[in-house]
Amino acid sequence: MFKSFSISKGLITFVPKLQKMKLKITGLLLLSLLFAACGEFNNVLKNPDLDVKFEYAKKYFDQGKYGRTATLMEEYVQSRPHSSKGEEALYLLARSYYEMKDYSTAAEYFKMYYTRFRAGEYTELARFYSAYCLFLDSPDPRLDQTTTYNAISQFLDFIEMYPQSEMRKKAEDSMFELQEKLALKELMAAQLYYKLGDYVVMISFPGANYSSCIITSQNALRSYPNSKFREEFMNLIFKSKYEMAMSSVEEKKDIRFRDVVDEYHNYANEYPEGKYIKDIKKMYDKVEKELNN
Repeated sequence: MFKSFSISKGLITFVPKLQKMKLKITGLLLLSLLFAACGEFNNVLKNPDLDVKFEYAKKYFDQGKYGRTATLMEEYVQSRPHSSKGEEALYLLARSYYEMKDYSTAAEYFKMYYTRFRAGEYTELARFYSAYCLFLDSPDPRLDQTTTYNAISQFLDFIEMYPQSEMRKKAEDSMFELQEKLALKELMAAQLYYKLGDYVVMISFPGANYSSCIITSQNALRSYPNSKFREEFMNLIFKSKYEMAMSSVEEKKDIRFRDVVDEYHNYANEYPEGKYIKDIKKMYDKVEKELNN
């Protein structure tokens, strides 16, 4: 009985050691595989045969090793840009950067592809992904929107060139999303002008901020008539005109009050149950009283 206990105890101490040995062996095997893989890639890099590099680049792409694909394909594209394999190499190079989420670089290579191969095998895909990369790279609405405008322009070109494309719907949805971002940028500017109100800066005239709010909002409504921010713009236009009318000199009050009345009807006709209708109605009643007086 005591002997069996000592054997069991020995087994208990032996099992963890065995597990540690297995872990060490597994770790060594993984390291050896890693070094072998790195050794293979380094050998491919040193190989002067570009066709070998091309085949390995495709292999790495299928394995999801996009960094290696990009490294090998960049060399191939630079050395043989117009070869029989150059077209596929350039497309895979662009796709590799796309998969690595380097969208600005990917967009450049996709554009290079459809510029160089106007009737190429991947031209439709390259045109779509070039625009889509710019869409994904579009910055916060508070920042410069050059990338956003370029993306919209490329989406429009894509839809015009491939009206029956399976990717048309995605292109349109992406373009509308970008337009909403531009509308939001205009809304933020209009809201800022309204908040500044009668604050006079430098040589601006009284009410200049309200006037800027109105102009910004009206331009936004013309540019983005179907925007989800449409009601916000119309509310800002009404309130800005109301504030300007209430603080106007006597000879301008009548015409400005009537302008406010027109804006009230514009808003109320379009949004009879709008979220600002109660506040706007109160202001409208005050204006009507002023006009009656």
